[in-house]
Amino acid sequence: MRNQPPGGGGRSMAPRVLPLPRQHSFCSPVVPNPFVHPGRLSAGDKLRTVLLGIILLPLRVIFITFILLLSWLVASIATYRHHGGGSVPLKGWRRRMIQTSLSCLTRTLFFVMGFQVKVKGKVASLLEAPIFVAAPHSSFFDAIVSALTGMPSIVSRAENLSTPVFGTILSSLQPVAVSRQDPDSRKNTVAEITNRALSGGQWPQILIFPEGTCTNRSCLITFKQGAFIPRVPVQPVLLRYPNKLDTVTWTWQGYSLKELFVMTMCQLFTRVEVEFLPVHVPTEEEKKDPVLFANRVRQTMATALNVPVTDHTFEDCRLMISAGQLTLPMEAGLVEFTKISKKLNLKWNHVREQLDTFAAIASASKGGRIGIEEFAEYLKLPISDVLKELFQLFDRNGDGTIDFREYVIGLSILCNPANTEETIQMAFKLFDVDEDGTITENEFACIIQSALGVPELDVSNLFKEIDADETGKLSYDEFKDFALKHPEYAKLFTTYLDLQRYQLGMLEEDDIQPPEAKYTPVGNAVPVSETRPVARNKVCPADNEEDNSGTSDKKDD
Repeated sequence: MRNQPPGGGGRSMAPRVLPLPRQHSFCSPVVPNPFVHPGRLSAGDKLRTVLLGIILLPLRVIFITFILLLSWLVASIATYRHHGGGSVPLKGWRRRMIQTSLSCLTRTLFFVMGFQVKVKGKVASLLEAPIFVAAPHSSFFDAIVSALTGMPSIVSRAENLSTPVFGTILSSLQPVAVSRQDPDSRKNTVAEITNRALSGGQWPQILIFPEGTCTNRSCLITFKQGAFIPRVPVQPVLLRYPNKLDTVTWTWQGYSLKELFVMTMCQLFTRVEVEFLPVHVPTEEEKKDPVLFANRVRQTMATALNVPVTDHTFEDCRLMISAGQLTLPMEAGLVEFTKISKKLNLKWNHVREQLDTFAAIASASKGGRIGIEEFAEYLKLPISDVLKELFQLFDRNGDGTIDFREYVIGLSILCNPANTEETIQMAFKLFDVDEDGTITENEFACIIQSALGVPELDVSNLFKEIDADETGKLSYDEFKDFALKHPEYAKLFTTYLDLQRYQLGMLEEDDIQPPEAKYTPVGNAVPVSETRPVARNKVCPADNEEDNSGTSDKKDD
């Protein structure tokens, strides 16, 4: 803090230690946004795509339609008069028909679409690994893994089962259906996966994309625990698309599904590599901790792919969409939700509410980041040394701006913990100089001016915002309601209390010096500025002739 403490007799204050150490665990992610694929076709690529598409597109569409209808017929025969639907596994000729005929048709489908498939490694048997975990998940074309693994069961939305033609084909794989209308859907899905994985071979293997959403393959995001809770061996499956022109990556921001399908159909060929890594058998430690199990499998896959891992997850996608709806850049909503929520104990809805506030502050900047000017305007305060220090505590990377991730961390570590009932009560007493149970504008201005070191500060607009009933006085309820809704002020309150405590601590040092070295009593001390108001009340009482209770009062403060 560069300001001198109010009433500190001109003494310089020791450098403040930042209460928010820059922990490595809160460093920015290696990959800022794995959910975008902004690639665009060059003029040459567009011309080549159009010329090839004139011939390839109609022919491939015809063949694809024919293969899908034939697959529908096979699926219909395999499930004909099968009692029990998805609750009883297909057995005997029905299962063999799916594994051979439908698998062959799916391979043929990808061949017709121009895919050149290269396979590495060996596919594990049902008894070796009941579950396949495939990553990175970046395209609907990742379904090629199903054909290579004998058409295992997959996890799919229940709505997909009612889709014409495709729904029948999907039903023949006996997927683990997820219902969005069911509040217990996640729990039921995990229970079904566990039941099948531990069935001793009665059910087919299960194929799971543990990332839960599509990325641009620049990293591996957080693996969901569903594939690892059963505590059975899993086989990692890697996907690569080593093409000069990427027409397969389907992310939240970039080409649409239709655009990618048409562009891919207009390419002469599309390369894909599928690698089956050795089966990962969980250790006893991993069996007890699905998160550890998932992280170790993810790290093994990331090492083989030579890509980093991040703590992004599907919830980041939801925040990214919300940011776009709030006219912020979509990437502004990314916070690495898995890491932030775990370390700071935050729920998605709470972070979503903070995004609304952040958007209101950053709307003027047009860049999805908050500068010192927007920060001061939001707090209705001038740019002062104290406000700059508070801003710097939020600005974790020191670039002069605050992004949403820094804002969430700052509120959670700096402001919300300081914004306790005790702090609010203490701050109210601090403002209530005459102890009448209300705060006037003059009392409010006195403390704010002292805390910020701005003696001529006009706080009328801020006071009116807090004064909800427009009585000209602030009750405790009004003050508390404002403080809870604006936790940023908590650090200003505690900063001022720290300053007063520092001043009193310095005076205690003076009290134990030899008589010839003692200061004049604080009641006669010269303030830092003759024009700066210095508030004294029962929170940090002045040492005058009538209230000379000594060290005990100072310690009580």
